[in-house]
Amino acid sequence: MSSWEPHAADGRLANTAGGTSSGVFTSDLSVSEYVLLGDAGFEPLGFVVGSSMYHIGLQVGRWSQNQELQVLTQAMYNARELAMTRMRAEADYLGADGIVGVQLRMQSYVWGQDVLEFIATGTAVRALGGAGGGPEGARRAPDGRAFTSDLSAQDFFRLLAAGAVPVAFVLGTCVYHIAHQTAMQSLRQAGQNQEMLVFTQGIYDARELALGRMQVEAAQARASGIVGVNVAVNNHVWDEHATEFLATGTAIRRLGDERLSPQTAPKPTFTLGLDS
Repeated sequence: MSSWEPHAADGRLANTAGGTSSGVFTSDLSVSEYVLLGDAGFEPLGFVVGSSMYHIGLQVGRWSQNQELQVLTQAMYNARELAMTRMRAEADYLGADGIVGVQLRMQSYVWGQDVLEFIATGTAVRALGGAGGGPEGARRAPDGRAFTSDLSAQDFFRLLAAGAVPVAFVLGTCVYHIAHQTAMQSLRQAGQNQEMLVFTQGIYDARELALGRMQVEAAQARASGIVGVNVAVNNHVWDEHATEFLATGTAIRRLGDERLSPQTAPKPTFTLGLDS
């Protein structure tokens, strides 16, 4: 690519396996994952990173009302998208067919109390024996670019063996204000077992918004399903009643039988019993 960011990574990527034929690959794979990746017909190219330092704005919800804090939701989306886009740009620079083991995390620094760093990392990989890992680039995402996946190498191998491929690491987020209780409500509930209906409804609504948005991302990526779904709950730098619900997973699509990888096809085994 002639244009990508950040340029600070130019030197590192130029000396990586995907950047030059004499380069050294880097990865966050364990030894077992590295071996399985080779068995699946892929080779690591380089450890790729995307980062964004982001100042989260201010939005106050109504004290006694459940509601989404849309300004904060949009900030969380924008920051993660910047990090993911820069990680993918590094993979494109290396000519990768995909990124495995994607991790998306946040980090705070003592010198920036209202600032969070959003970091996306993973290992860029290339299919052995042909561009795109097969006919018509079957292993790449439908848009022709590198797929992204948070699956481990073990699960990635099993997915290919089942006749499916990862498309994209997808997410949905919602920052939601959970209503406060009045002093009278708290007094009436003192010493009683009962469901907190306002809290229950708020949590339901927030989680559904996050999950629904993740599904929309998968549909836009032309995937047929999502595996490894996880819903995390975080408070971050806001007050105790403003909570983020983050749904993540790997969107996948099934391949036709003619595109199945021979490397991941089930292999016959022979078991010799030691009983006399």
